[in-house]
Amino acid sequence: MDIKTASALRRLRLVSAPEAVSFLLLLVCSVLKRTTDFNAVPVMGAIHGILFVLYVIFWLDAWSKAKWDFKRAALYFVLSVLPTGGFFADRKLKAEAESAVIASRARREGVVGA
Repeated sequence: MDIKTASALRRLRLVSAPEAVSFLLLLVCSVLKRTTDFNAVPVMGAIHGILFVLYVIFWLDAWSKAKWDFKRAALYFVLSVLPTGGFFADRKLKAEAESAVIASRARREGVVGA
């Protein structure tokens, strides 16, 4: 894996968990808005919107640099629109990056089958 691909995956990982947290907080704020006088939806909605846009930008970058097939790219996008999907995306991206690093080291050292 080259440095640009690793950086793209890292950026996507870094925004996936905060995006999931903001989504969950937005859902809580929505419930509180309807059941109490507390209304943090405009603020939380803006924060979540910014994080979601960043996720989509980083997702497109990772898709092009990691050369994912359509199925894998679609999976990461679907995970971004599920309330806890960002946590699963983070875990999958971490595993993918680690396996890519291992494969890259094996190729560099000339190990057969890597």
